[in-house]
Amino acid sequence: MTSVHQSLLITGGAGFIGSAFVREAVARGQSTVVLDALTYAGHRVNLEGVDCKLVVGDIRDGALVSSLLREHSIDAIVHFAAESHVDNSISKPAAFIETNIVGTYRLLEAAREYWGGLKPEKKEYFRFLQVSTDEVYGSLGPKGAFNETTAMKPNSPYSASKAAGDHLARAWCHTYDLPVIVTNCSNNYGPRQHPEKLIPHMITRALAGESLPVYGDGRNVRDWIHVEDHCAGLALALENGVIGETYCFGGAAERANIDLVEAICIILDKARPHNRGGSYQSQIAFVKDRLGHDRRYAIDDKKARKELGFKRKHDFESGLKATVEWYLANEAWCKMRRAA
Repeated sequence: MTSVHQSLLITGGAGFIGSAFVREAVARGQSTVVLDALTYAGHRVNLEGVDCKLVVGDIRDGALVSSLLREHSIDAIVHFAAESHVDNSISKPAAFIETNIVGTYRLLEAAREYWGGLKPEKKEYFRFLQVSTDEVYGSLGPKGAFNETTAMKPNSPYSASKAAGDHLARAWCHTYDLPVIVTNCSNNYGPRQHPEKLIPHMITRALAGESLPVYGDGRNVRDWIHVEDHCAGLALALENGVIGETYCFGGAAERANIDLVEAICIILDKARPHNRGGSYQSQIAFVKDRLGHDRRYAIDDKKARKELGFKRKHDFESGLKATVEWYLANEAWCKMRRAA
């Protein structure tokens, strides 16, 4: 893909999705500056061997953001930085308000000031890409799917904070003409995801001989998209998206949580037979449901496919198998991240 955005500021670029995007941007020949606070969810190791500049800092530091924009003559901001674990947002919501709302506001203001001072030819191509989640839309019934016209009805402190960030981004676009594009995606999976998230959580606990906790009846449904497919969609939105528009990216891979956990166990049974015999499924334990647990998410990404040319290259079965194999081959990484 030929890009007019040759210099990127990527917030949260040492995290799971952000680092995947950084690797692909560097492969495309784009110059990338990563701004990451390196909280427990971001780590330098995720960018090892990647030709990018890592700046350790907070998106709430407007002066730092402004200096990076000017120093590196940034063409686009891709905003991944966020507190993202729903359980943590329920027990300690303050960090989510600070990062996802206040942090996004500070970033938008720094971007607005910088963009306003650009020369016309550079100003025309500047973009602010707000990367968000399907959780802002709330919970679906047994049928239907979210799309770009779905009203936001967030049900957790995490999703409410992300919805607020999305609203701020749209407001800065419509009030100040800042060239913003917003994206919302299904649950991501793939290599280098923090072990607090469902798929790596189950893999690492299974290997450690621990219980595999499944909330409620296990029938909550999520749609899964491989992180590489999501990042490819984001690149398309950045280059070809219309200012002020929203684009949704899904994986066309809805799975009930219990079915997903059982599928992981089956893959592990073949790849790393249980040292006590039997199946890893024996470690599954149903636990009290999470507060405000949304029943079902699904994404209709017809708009992205039609207007951006978005295509998925990963099917869920092979993608999940490859993901499990990555964690098996990188157990030292997993142990380090679990301990962080």
